[in-house]
Amino acid sequence: MKTGVAAVIERGDRRFLIGQRRRGDTSPLKWEFPGGKVRNGEGLEVALARELQEELGATLVKSREIGRVRHQYANYPEELEIHFFAAEIRDGELTPKTFEQVAWVLPKELSQYDFLAANRELIAHLATGKIKPGEVLQEG
Repeated sequence: MKTGVAAVIERGDRRFLIGQRRRGDTSPLKWEFPGGKVRNGEGLEVALARELQEELGATLVKSREIGRVRHQYANYPEELEIHFFAAEIRDGELTPKTFEQVAWVLPKELSQYDFLAANRELIAHLATGKIKPGEVLQEG
C-alpha cells in the first residue's frame, strides 16, 4: 500500500487552500489539497513539509493529523492511504509550482469543485464544520 499526505491549510478568514491538478497529470484538472506520496523511510510530517515546499514554495510551521482515508483508484494498482493534516504555513507569497491553479475557498464552497474521490469524506466534514482545522491546530 502506498501512503500519501495532504495539508488542509485554513486562513484566518476560514478559507481553505486547494489546488487544481495540471492537464497532463493523472486525474487532470481535479481539485485536491496540497500534498503527495510519502517516500520510503520518510515520516509523515517530513513528507508533508517536503510536498508543501515542492508544490507551493511554502514552509510548514506546524501540523496535526485530522483524518485518514484508504482509497483505491481505478487507474492505480495499489490501494492508497492518505493522511490529512491541519497545517499552518509561514505567511508569505505562495508559488504554485505543480498546480494548474490554486484557490482559497470557504467551507460551503468546497462542494462546487470537482475533487479527487479520496477527498470526498473530508470535504463533507469541512463543509459541515465537523472538522475545523484552525481549531485543531490551536489545541495542539
